[in-house]
Amino acid sequence: MNSKIAAIIARKGNVPVSELTAYDYPTARLVDEAGVDMILVGDSLGMVMLGYPDTTHVTLAHMLHHVEAVARAAKNAVVVADMPINTYNTPEQALETARALMAVGADAVKLEGGEAMEAQIRAITQAGIPVQGHIGLLPQKVKEEGGYRMHGKTDEEAAAIMRDMEAVVRAGAFSVVIECTKHAVAKAITKACPIITIGIGAGRGTCDGEVAVFHDLVGAYPWFIPSFARPKANIASEITRSVKEYIAEVQKPI
Repeated sequence: MNSKIAAIIARKGNVPVSELTAYDYPTARLVDEAGVDMILVGDSLGMVMLGYPDTTHVTLAHMLHHVEAVARAAKNAVVVADMPINTYNTPEQALETARALMAVGADAVKLEGGEAMEAQIRAITQAGIPVQGHIGLLPQKVKEEGGYRMHGKTDEEAAAIMRDMEAVVRAGAFSVVIECTKHAVAKAITKACPIITIGIGAGRGTCDGEVAVFHDLVGAYPWFIPSFARPKANIASEITRSVKEYIAEVQKPI
């Protein structure tokens, strides 16, 4: 196993793990040099980089292009590549997609789903490719589920998410993202889970680490800010100011 991933695994119950998205060389280099543990080349690039309404428009070709750019920049962080929708419908297809992403520089792959994806995850891990699972809210199913909502609100939903976690673990994943899940449920899953859990919209301190979208963190995408986002900067306004200053400078009479 990749020594960087082994080091992440050893952090269970100890030092929290940081994960951020990046989709291009300069962003990946900046977050890598800042010391982030994992860089996720997420299919969220469909919205923040390509202007699509959701992740269901992202293709494998998109992902390969962006993963390759990020991999050139990341020297220390574990690079995790999202497997886009309809590229892991069967175990055979899942393995083929995972191998393609690894070939352009990913250290691990991520796919959405628990019990329903156990065979796919197992096919990938048995081939020696590290997998990060993803349970709770599944963005690739947002159209089927009628939008984004908090999961785990009922006992039945909470039990289903717990079963998904157990399936991901059985299949050999090294970590699992828990998205938009009721905080108490995420905390209970983390306590029961033998692998690293990474939360997003699941409450601060409920998981073994957190993942955030880079553009949410730095305030670079003002058109939509998730309710759970904790921006640390307002890059969008600074970009606008700089551009306006440049325009005024260009138009200023000599």
